[in-house]
Amino acid sequence: MESPLPPAKVSIQAEPFDLAREVARVEAELAGKAGAVVTFSGLCRDEAGRLAALELEHYPGMAEAEIGRVVEEAETRWPLQAVRVIHRHGLVRPGEGIVFVLTASGHRIAAFEAASFLMDYLKTRAPFWKREHLADETVGGWVEATAADDAAAGRW
Repeated sequence: MESPLPPAKVSIQAEPFDLAREVARVEAELAGKAGAVVTFSGLCRDEAGRLAALELEHYPGMAEAEIGRVVEEAETRWPLQAVRVIHRHGLVRPGEGIVFVLTASGHRIAAFEAASFLMDYLKTRAPFWKREHLADETVGGWVEATAADDAAAGRW
């Protein structure tokens, strides 16, 4: 029986992701070689009951390529043994995951820094457009990165 192919480093998908499955897959793939696996899962907030959903748009192909380029940059900056980035598109409801980042390295500092670098990029420069769908059934405005997000990304 052939072993399944490893997952792509970058996935853009409408369907929810399974955090436990993603972590288990990478841990099995590394089979004890990593000293640290860091994960981040970003969730859709309800904004104190104001938000019914976030709508995320992207250009298929372009978003994967651009995020892949930033993953490659992370791999040149830190000694990573695995990287996995999943970003949702379409309507995402409060409580659902929007983004998942996993980095694995021999040591925790590299894994933490690489995960933080990737999230700062995804929050400020990734080619996604987010629009609010409000609880009163109206469509709100487009969401921009905040000054705090830009400041965090400026570290890199």
